Amino acid sequence: MRTVPRFSVPMLMILVLMGATAAGSAAAEPHYVCPPCGSPCDTLVFTAPGVCPVCGMTLIDANSAAARPADDADGKRVAILIFNAVEILDFTGPYEMFGAAGCNVYTVAATKDPVTTSMGMTVTPKYTFADAPQPDVLVIPGGGVNGASHDDATLRYIKNASAKASQTMSVCNGAFILATAGLLDGLSATTTDHNIPRLASQYPKIKVVNDQRYVDNGKIITTAGLSAGIDGALHVIAKLFGTGYAEQVALGEEVDWKPTGGFARAALADHQIPDVQLDSLGKWDIVRTEGDTEHWDLVVHGQSNLAAPDLMNRLEQELTKGKWSKSGSESASPNSRNSTWRCTGSDGKSWKGILKLDGVEGAGHDFTAAISIARVG
Repeated sequence: MRTVPRFSVPMLMILVLMGATAAGSAAAEPHYVCPPCGSPCDTLVFTAPGVCPVCGMTLIDANSAAARPADDADGKRVAILIFNAVEILDFTGPYEMFGAAGCNVYTVAATKDPVTTSMGMTVTPKYTFADAPQPDVLVIPGGGVNGASHDDATLRYIKNASAKASQTMSVCNGAFILATAGLLDGLSATTTDHNIPRLASQYPKIKVVNDQRYVDNGKIITTAGLSAGIDGALHVIAKLFGTGYAEQVALGEEVDWKPTGGFARAALADHQIPDVQLDSLGKWDIVRTEGDTEHWDLVVHGQSNLAAPDLMNRLEQELTKGKWSKSGSESASPNSRNSTWRCTGSDGKSWKGILKLDGVEGAGHDFTAAISIARVG
């Protein structure tokens, strides 16, 4: 809820007159409104785009999806669970999308005590489990989920609310809360990329996937990490009100939404590169890390007290921890050395790689290390 700045009575009268004048000519001219937020400025109507003089929000076309009041959208209610250490984007991203779609969105927690998010923001829940309206859509965000996953009252609320809701959606590692509640058994699901192996090992009844931004089982939807909750929310909006309506909401929110899925972080090729412990080898900065599902380039630059041959040897040792094995020839010179590598990746496919180290031999000199990998089968 936005806080309305305090104005004098004459100022408020002027603003109301502005709204009345604009409303009177609405039939003849385009009209713009403040995005609905439950504040007095929700009733003001303006004849030109700009900024609301009361709350400072950018005015929007009164006919747009984002201008629909919360009681519209067929009365759809969206409950978003929050808890201490909840990830901010996990719950605010879907909140923004469902709110822009005209749904009645509200937060729910075990108590109405302020909740502290993962980054220290304080949020006061609107409802408790005891007095929350039954939602049509239930959203379970991630973050520090350990407490919520082991709280009987939270799990009981999720089971009861989900049983009557038309859609239940988790974001990021909120999937672990749904899994603990038993709601993902026998279903396909995803979560934030680095938690995918853990979800699969802890909950063997779940078919865990890593190449989808969100997974729809009909009633239960899981999304990948963080911003994927925005895409998942738009997907739910499309199911409730139609794809065109969801696309209109996405455009209004300036989201590059791809209804067929889009970017899946966990499927990118950098997962085939082992975690190299660079801190033990010197001081390094990442110059470039980019690629896609088929290839990846990682380049770092820094200083090391190791001589070039020793540094190269240590880097190769780190590669072997990822089941890579050296293949082909190795070239070496005072300023450059490289080696070629192969492995069977975690995806069961064959991969090839080239490790390069450039720099002058001797202690304390600058080095640039690069590894490039590509799928070959």
